Amino acid sequence: MSPSRSSRPTQRDIAELAGVSITTVSHVVNGTRAVAPETRTAVLTAIEQTGYTGDAIARSLVTGGTRSIGVAISLLANPYFAVLMQAIEREAAAAGYTVLLADTHDTVSTEQDTVRALRSRRVDGLLLTPAPGDGTVIGELVSLGMPTVLLDRLTTRTDVDQVGAENIQSTSALTEHLGSRGHRRIGLISGAPGLATSEERTLGYRLGLGRSGLAWNPELVTCGHSAREGGAAALRELLALPEPPTAVVVANDAMMVGVLHEAQRRGLRIGGDLALAGYDDAEWADLVDPPLTTMAQPVEEIGRQAVRLLLGRIADPDRAPETIRLPPALRHRASCGC
Repeated sequence: MSPSRSSRPTQRDIAELAGVSITTVSHVVNGTRAVAPETRTAVLTAIEQTGYTGDAIARSLVTGGTRSIGVAISLLANPYFAVLMQAIEREAAAAGYTVLLADTHDTVSTEQDTVRALRSRRVDGLLLTPAPGDGTVIGELVSLGMPTVLLDRLTTRTDVDQVGAENIQSTSALTEHLGSRGHRRIGLISGAPGLATSEERTLGYRLGLGRSGLAWNPELVTCGHSAREGGAAALRELLALPEPPTAVVVANDAMMVGVLHEAQRRGLRIGGDLALAGYDDAEWADLVDPPLTTMAQPVEEIGRQAVRLLLGRIADPDRAPETIRLPPALRHRASCGC
């Protein structure tokens, strides 16, 4: 007998109606084990007949969607995380979607686990900031036909939607600006290897050197691994050169924190003894002394565009993939010596 409509159906009710165990119902709902097609059909029919609404996943098996999207991102590696998530949630809510968040810790293994966990929640699509690695997770999502948008860190793939900031011309502009101030030895503290953003900002730095009439010198480039301590270590390495740079481009704000601490420890005057220009523009960039010259990413617009791309992909799975590059804005302050 099916449960009364005045009471809330449970998985036990579904199991009884379908003639299966509660464990089998759980496997169908959560996709944790393969179930015979006829058994799965019986469970889905029972869900529909009981009007079961206590579990968004079970409901999605009948309706075809949970009206939810997953966001897999490294909280630690994204200093603008709060602003980005606010934009994502607002845009998603306006379209009637909820957002499920998972922290990838910026490692491939955790990224795989978090993506699979979000998929087990039957999200309709995923926003993913890829961890440094070989792109295995992205390949899996594409092969599964999972609506996915890559966020912030873009790749050379043409089979997946992507949205992020433009990196090459903007980093070139920072380098050219330092060159226009008369600097002839301009260093670069680059981000973690294996990230498209790191490669693109390094390319932009090289382009800016060329446009300033300066030669590429590999000893002036060192990796800060997109982290505070890495930034400090990278500045120490640059300053230990027989002829250290007089200006440095720092490829993200996490490394900039380490650079500022190391400069302070050495008693260096930023904008005087050492010119600095950075990328990201954290909320504290104009509060330090002197305020930092940076390229500010359009974080809110990246979040909004990413949700729009994802909802478009969910609505039309066969449309051509898009890559959207949004231009950063130069925030010209005093750390460059101006």
